Amino acid sequence: AEVPPGPPVLQTLVAEVYGPDDAARRHLAEQVRAIFKETPGVVDVDWYVEEDQPKARFVIDKEKAALHGISAETISQTLRIAVGGDSVDLVHLPEEKEDVNLILQLPRSARGSPEELLALRVRSGDANALPEPGAAAAGPLIPLRELVRIEPATVEQSIHRKNLMPVTYVIGDVAGAAESPAYALFTMNEALARQTSVGGAGAPVTIYHLAQPASDDRPAVKWDGEWHITLEVFRDMGLAFAAVLILIYVLIVGWFRSFLTPLIVMVAIPFSLVGILPAHGAMGAFFTATSMIGFMAGAGIVVRNSIILVDFIEQRLGEGFSLEAAVVDAGAVRFRPMLLTALAVVVGAAVILFDPIFQGLAIALMAGEIASLLISRMAVPVLYFMANRRRRR
Repeated sequence: AEVPPGPPVLQTLVAEVYGPDDAARRHLAEQVRAIFKETPGVVDVDWYVEEDQPKARFVIDKEKAALHGISAETISQTLRIAVGGDSVDLVHLPEEKEDVNLILQLPRSARGSPEELLALRVRSGDANALPEPGAAAAGPLIPLRELVRIEPATVEQSIHRKNLMPVTYVIGDVAGAAESPAYALFTMNEALARQTSVGGAGAPVTIYHLAQPASDDRPAVKWDGEWHITLEVFRDMGLAFAAVLILIYVLIVGWFRSFLTPLIVMVAIPFSLVGILPAHGAMGAFFTATSMIGFMAGAGIVVRNSIILVDFIEQRLGEGFSLEAAVVDAGAVRFRPMLLTALAVVVGAAVILFDPIFQGLAIALMAGEIASLLISRMAVPVLYFMANRRRRR
């Protein structure tokens, strides 16, 4: 069993190959496919280039058919019914709720090859004319072999385009220890960088990740699949996280009426990474999009703990405590509610710790909260003391 690609993509690894013409694009696609096969951990390599499929084309000798009084429409209709079948009537069965469609079609054994179809016979003469009463039947049966010849041909290949540019897809999957497509993709990028010519044109291969090539004048490879989705997700989440940090800063500035205190409060946010990244390594889990969501959600919790510390320090200063005594008292007294908050987060996230999709979210919440609790309890009071001792003196 293997993990299917999560987003709606063609495959886990997708390389979009662009080139100035069909020959250059196919040549580069062959090189990319060879790199896929040589890369450790990459399996199920394929591409969207179809092999030549034979096709039998029936050509009607219209002159000979006309001499026998047989129209081309009659011949084509006979072949169509023999191969694909045709509905001739409806059968009303008492056991069936709906009418049963009666289809006339040759058995599979009689239509296995084009030569067998040419053994069919059609009646000569005007098939649409009704015979007179008492008159003889219409003309004799003529084999299609006398009226039709077979020309071998090739089925037209599919043309793939993306944003109006011809493209060839090379796909693959990952298996083994490195389930993330990023590691295989970085290895293949090194191999693609060594490709200095395509089809003898001497043009370097340009590699794209998020943006698509503006034109197909030069050979290029654009990585799609899960990698494209990953880049978009982390880019959008990074922008959202930056906006969240700005909003948190503005709110804390309005509460404490200081531009320096919010920075001391928010310094606990990166402390959570001290626990998140090693925890992912210890659990053998990848830092996924749900891990990023857990990091962003945990930022609000760790900021709350820092606000508790700073607010308690300022409360003690208002009561006449010295700065040294206030920061020490805050770290000791407010540790219990911070610990209870961390334990609540750990217990709540433990139920999804072994879920294959939301495991990263649970690890980020649990490890980030514990690391931030242990570090911010000492770091935030100390930083507050260092930032305010000169002003207090």
